[in-house]
Amino acid sequence: MSDTWNTRAETRVDVSAVREVNRAAFGTDAEADLVDALRADVSAWIDGLSLVATDGDGRVVGHALLTRCHIGDAPALCLAPCAVLPDLQGGGAGSAVVRAALAAARERGAHHVVVLGHPTYYPRFGFTRASAHGIRLSVDVPDEALMALSLDADHPLPAGTVRYAAPFGI
Repeated sequence: MSDTWNTRAETRVDVSAVREVNRAAFGTDAEADLVDALRADVSAWIDGLSLVATDGDGRVVGHALLTRCHIGDAPALCLAPCAVLPDLQGGGAGSAVVRAALAAARERGAHHVVVLGHPTYYPRFGFTRASAHGIRLSVDVPDEALMALSLDADHPLPAGTVRYAAPFGI
């Protein structure tokens, strides 16, 4: 297992590999279909913010996607889905691709990111419980699962209800 993963923006050549990583990681087509729907949604998709992790042979083994959303009226990004091939989970590919995605978002001037995910995983990237900032969803989720991150200390997290891109169905 590699301790070092290469990360880069997804290219057209990667689309089928990204689909397979998401399908394998989640054991269903739902997240893979979501990525395809987000890719087709011009109001959500941002070129360069779908990132992949590759192994030493260049094989796509991980994926992290950031798309447009809003917290109240403030523009933000949604980190979802994040996936790694099952046999490589726990080896650092997921962390590498999430860090690369957040760095790419910061470089593009984004200020806020939300994630609905494992409360023991995402804090390592600086995410904190969203409710502590007055951020919520319009649907019930475990409070600790909705997290938010400010990418810029000059732009604190806004309060409000998260509005995801239409393909999320929330």
